[in-house]
Amino acid sequence: MRIVLLGTSSGTPTRTRNVSSLAMILDGRVLLFDCGEGTQHQLLRAPVRTGAIEAIFVSHLHGDHVYGLPGLLATLSMNGRTRPLDLVGPESLRAYVETTLATSFHHPSFEIRITTPPYRGHGFTVTAAPLEHSVECLGYCVIEDDRPGHFDVARARALGIPPGPLYGELARAGDPRVCGPPRRGRRIAFVTDTRPCASAVALAHEADALIHESTYGEELRTEAAERFHSTAREAARVASDARVQRLILTHFSARYGDVAPLVEEAREVFPNTIAADDLLEVHVAAR
Repeated sequence: MRIVLLGTSSGTPTRTRNVSSLAMILDGRVLLFDCGEGTQHQLLRAPVRTGAIEAIFVSHLHGDHVYGLPGLLATLSMNGRTRPLDLVGPESLRAYVETTLATSFHHPSFEIRITTPPYRGHGFTVTAAPLEHSVECLGYCVIEDDRPGHFDVARARALGIPPGPLYGELARAGDPRVCGPPRRGRRIAFVTDTRPCASAVALAHEADALIHESTYGEELRTEAAERFHSTAREAARVASDARVQRLILTHFSARYGDVAPLVEEAREVFPNTIAADDLLEVHVAAR
């Protein structure tokens, strides 16, 4: 499982950071989370196959999270896509997509299926929870299906099972006679934009990675509260309370040319914290 951060700035892009988007790659399938302006350009620079996008998940309808969506849909169509594409998000997403396509006189070459979460994919589920922002906003968690336990060759031999193709069949089936307990699937939570809240903690519970907005530092915690955003320290508290494995800070205000101080303040609460940069690639190993 790979995560590619495509855009890590907040409301406006900077010379080094585009606005919000990230791609998650699971067994060759691409899930896109948010699609701010310029996401197409970031995809061209990233190790992500645009044609492999299976679904796009939208947190909310603020422009820095969706202004790139109509253009991406048009490009997919011009590139000859024919298989359906799922768009998942708040109820308001349907009106936005239908209006922008209609007013730009664009007729996609493929079916666009607009739904609300949860979403069931091949080998994974994406759940959602409401966040605390100035508009309706959703956080997401990708939950990989549990995998069969490790195959025990010695146990199979003791049972008189001959080596060969049958071993593979039993391993894939997770047969309890020759396999250990199921291995928990990986979990990745994406939480932006929001105040720190109980629903974010519950959504990210024991996730392998939490990607959480960090618009401000603690010196601007009053402004963060007024604008329904989080500081780096507040993001770290969510990570700590949720008992996640690692925290990836993103969605930085353009005022921060150097985000190292934000990482430092977060690490005081949750040591396993890093800052996202555009095109950063994070690998999440199986447990």
